[in-house]
Amino acid sequence: MSFKFKQFSIQQDKTAMKVGTDGVLLGAWATIDHDPYNILDIGGGTGLVSLMLAQRCDAEQIDAIEIDASAYEQAVDNFENSPWNDRLFCFHTSLDDFMDELEDEAYDLIVSNPPFYSENVSSGDAARDVARQNQSLPFEDLCEAASLLLSEDGILAVIIPYKEEENFVRLAIQNELFPIKMTRVKGTPTSEIKRSLLAFGRISSVDLPVDEIAIETARHEYTPEYIALTKDFYLKM
Repeated sequence: MSFKFKQFSIQQDKTAMKVGTDGVLLGAWATIDHDPYNILDIGGGTGLVSLMLAQRCDAEQIDAIEIDASAYEQAVDNFENSPWNDRLFCFHTSLDDFMDELEDEAYDLIVSNPPFYSENVSSGDAARDVARQNQSLPFEDLCEAASLLLSEDGILAVIIPYKEEENFVRLAIQNELFPIKMTRVKGTPTSEIKRSLLAFGRISSVDLPVDEIAIETARHEYTPEYIALTKDFYLKM
């Protein structure tokens, strides 16, 4: 079963985590104004976010790391079948092992749609549970890794549950990464905030831009803001 976007397709039959709104939001929202030369996608899944960034910018090298074997295989296939297969690379490795093998590499943009259930939950699908539980990628580890791996002007961009926003910002600041942009995401204009899109850099921002975006006004009726953000990707936008 594939998910077709305007310029690429995602095969997702081998992996527990399918194309979802979180990944699309991050791929469309992540900051590329600083013209990144290289990008690292931590927990690449099917490769969705990496592919969106390949479409959006001219980064020479986009590396994705994925610990799950099935998702890794899927990402490799999706990268190879994309128009940007010469710039996309996927590694079957944990974040710790990846960092152990790196030699003085610094990334201009690091993105992550990390596992976010801190409590032990079971959906009956073990692979899906691992992908969604942050024991496999604690926020502390992600912030520490980003602090070590980002270039001087590099940016970390993540999407996390809104209830984790304060905690994540605190952990990032402890690692000398400071919020530079925030967008809070609602399902509809009247519903609760569900997600936070957060960007961090090495220099503290005096004026932190914070905004909100709602996805739908009614079922499959998308808001102008969400259409503007994602129209380059979704076929029917």
